[in-house]
Amino acid sequence: MPTPDAAETETALSAVDLAIFDAARACVEEFGVRRTTLTEVARRAGVSRPTVYRRWPDTGALVAELLVRELRSILTATMPTTGTARARLVGGIVAGAATIRSNPLFGKIFRTDTDLMLTYVFGRLGRNQRTLIDLFASGIRDGQADGSIRAGDPTQLATMLLLITQSAVQSANTVAALLPGAELDAELTHAIEGYLRPQLPRRP
Repeated sequence: MPTPDAAETETALSAVDLAIFDAARACVEEFGVRRTTLTEVARRAGVSRPTVYRRWPDTGALVAELLVRELRSILTATMPTTGTARARLVGGIVAGAATIRSNPLFGKIFRTDTDLMLTYVFGRLGRNQRTLIDLFASGIRDGQADGSIRAGDPTQLATMLLLITQSAVQSANTVAALLPGAELDAELTHAIEGYLRPQLPRRP
């Protein structure tokens, strides 16, 4: 299953773009989304306000793009490269979900701007979701080819994986007393494994 190539993505961006993203990340981690302004981002990046505005019309657009990059970076770092396609996909999803839960950028937004997180990541089928669905679907096709994942439309199966994973990430703090981090990871593994595992034929 292909993973986003972080090196190629970074190379395609200019030094100014990277400085703006770094500044935006620092602002959001410190202030949250609502208190982050493009003026402050420009100041921290060492560029003029028009330089930022030419690239992103408002803070929401910049943050949305930042989160897409953050998700791609997480997926690149957590997706295993060995084992069956199902093992790689399950391992990558569970590790990615755990990384998102502990990520300072996502963590700040969850704590201070939960409704905005729902908008940027969970509230609409945008670039973040499409990135994940496409990646999951690719892994599902690989698993169907090697026999480790059950039959079914890869995009539909991938969409359900997204819903399962989103719920686990979004509700993790709510159920932390009942399902601490390691236990949540274990149960998420079982849930995804059971969903993807090929179904044995019923005995007559």
